[in-house]
Amino acid sequence: MKELEKGVRNRIRLIGVLFILAFVSVAVRAFDLQVMQKQEWDERAERQHQKVIPLTPQRGTIFDSNGAELAVSVDVDSIYVEPRKLEDRAVVAKKLAKALDLSSRTVNAKLKSNSNFVWLKRQVSPRQSEKVKAMKLNGVGMIKEPQRFYPNSNIAAHLLGFTGLDPKGLEGLELKYDKMILGRGGYLVMERDALGRGLGSGLPQVQGATRGHDLYLTLDKNLQYIAERELADGLRKTEAKAGTVVMMEPSTGKVLAMANYPEYNPNAFSRYKPSQWRNRAVCDSFEPGSTFKVFLMAAALNEAVISTKQKIDCENGKFRVGGKDIHDHKRYQKLTPAEIIKYSSNIGSAKIGKLLERKAFHSYIQDFGFGQHTGIDLPGEVVGLLRPPDKWFEVDLAAISFGQGISVTPIQLTAATAAIANGGYLMEPYIVDRVVDSQGQVTRQNQPRVVRKVIAQDVAQTVARMMEMTTEEGGTATNARVPGFRVAGKTGTAQKVDAVTGGYSADKRVASFIGFLPAKAPRLVMLVTIDEPKKLVYGGLTAAPVFSRIAAQAMQYLKVAPNEELRAGETLPSLEQIFAEATTPEKTRFHEVAMSEVSGGPQMPDFVGLSYRQVLELMEERQLNISFRGRGRVVEQSPVSGVAIPYGAQVWVRMAPPS
Repeated sequence: MKELEKGVRNRIRLIGVLFILAFVSVAVRAFDLQVMQKQEWDERAERQHQKVIPLTPQRGTIFDSNGAELAVSVDVDSIYVEPRKLEDRAVVAKKLAKALDLSSRTVNAKLKSNSNFVWLKRQVSPRQSEKVKAMKLNGVGMIKEPQRFYPNSNIAAHLLGFTGLDPKGLEGLELKYDKMILGRGGYLVMERDALGRGLGSGLPQVQGATRGHDLYLTLDKNLQYIAERELADGLRKTEAKAGTVVMMEPSTGKVLAMANYPEYNPNAFSRYKPSQWRNRAVCDSFEPGSTFKVFLMAAALNEAVISTKQKIDCENGKFRVGGKDIHDHKRYQKLTPAEIIKYSSNIGSAKIGKLLERKAFHSYIQDFGFGQHTGIDLPGEVVGLLRPPDKWFEVDLAAISFGQGISVTPIQLTAATAAIANGGYLMEPYIVDRVVDSQGQVTRQNQPRVVRKVIAQDVAQTVARMMEMTTEEGGTATNARVPGFRVAGKTGTAQKVDAVTGGYSADKRVASFIGFLPAKAPRLVMLVTIDEPKKLVYGGLTAAPVFSRIAAQAMQYLKVAPNEELRAGETLPSLEQIFAEATTPEKTRFHEVAMSEVSGGPQMPDFVGLSYRQVLELMEERQLNISFRGRGRVVEQSPVSGVAIPYGAQVWVRMAPPS
């Protein structure tokens, strides 16, 4: 009996233990599901009754050095359809195709889908959006998505680049800083039941979107405008193929302007050839010609292989080196180093190169930054051509001494000249001053950076004085003079290599002028290159006048006081004259109307009283490109409303805060 009772108690204990183990097991599993895996199961539950559609990210704004907007993202409507909610798909398809300028076949194919959500057309124009809204179709909705706009049209297009529909950066700063500028797109969330029907209000919600970082540039939009305008004017006068202007602050390496021609409009980049997108200032190289003589002179003086009082026999204009004849454009006898720069003697330069010899000259060329990347924060930079010194024959040394047999980029040549202007320091050029996040916090601040000390300060000052002589009477760059300022510079005219023969072309040249001012305390250094000029081919006749016009206006804009008296007949332009509205194609060609090239053009809308965003919406609707001036609401416009806009005419609005 006792044994029976003992067995019963053991079975009860066993069952109790089993119950306890089962309870603990259930509790542990419940804790795991409800606590440890809560987030995962919540997400699974949401996926069962939510439709999540990724949206286009909003890119940050790109500003110039004064805070003027160069690239902005503006919200526009994107149209979507919920096919299951449509009552008569054929009728709806016909209406939508007409409103959105789509083919009926395309719309029908999308509406036949059994999906709960289909994008019909993204980033539509305000006109198309209003048409769809007016229809009030069940199952057709719209959501705001950002679209990239460039409110200044062509200005600084090669620097800014452009984006795709994604909208990922494809060229320029948009590409280089894409990861910083591109925000997080977020999601369009739509509630639904098991049958795909909408829950609650049925309205979509946008979640998780964050705006990208903003860029503040070293570039000044007004200096950029001046540079582009005068470059285009100079190219028209010489009937040249292309051109470049690079303007830099020599003491810091900040790029103040970088102009290229041919131009393009980033708002309609697909209408242009890819070759027109290229930023020639960093992506193209050319033989520098006589502009290279200043670096030879700096190297020779720094190595003390010549003295400033030394006279070099220039052989009456003809000198044979390595079996080939070298010529000067005039028959010079004995010249000092300063006169060699002033008159641009090839023979004198070749003889100085021989005194310096290959390895030393090559070393200085590298120290000035040639044959290597400058480090500028722009994509596509090339390094040019610089062969090792053991590959130089005697004639190569002579040719490189006056800028042939070597190729450089405009940004390299500008940065190297800045080293002479600032006392011998090679600065790293840069275009982005700082990066600011959506909360206004600076996440990256670029600072001037010295790459290396190239030459002694007294040598730099000596070479600068030599460069001043080129703009004096008898020099090759008298056309580069700027009223009220001493200009130091050097002209260059280099034959281009013929791609077919491999030799130098008989009629194709690159004309250039590199200089800085004021000569004794330089505020800017600037390079002007003119590619394949036809009417005038020499740098002193083509590039130097463009330099003069840009520099004169830049000095006024920067409020730099003249340091010498004006000569008879000389005047300085006023700011009103600089920014006066041009009325002829010869004076300006900015802000072209990006529209079909039909004769007559569209009519100018009435913008007066509209906000910045409203103007942008009308721009998109009418396919216009307009220059913005000021902030606030439109108080003035050109042309006036109702006037037909000729193709290529300037279109602008002036804005002011409400009084």
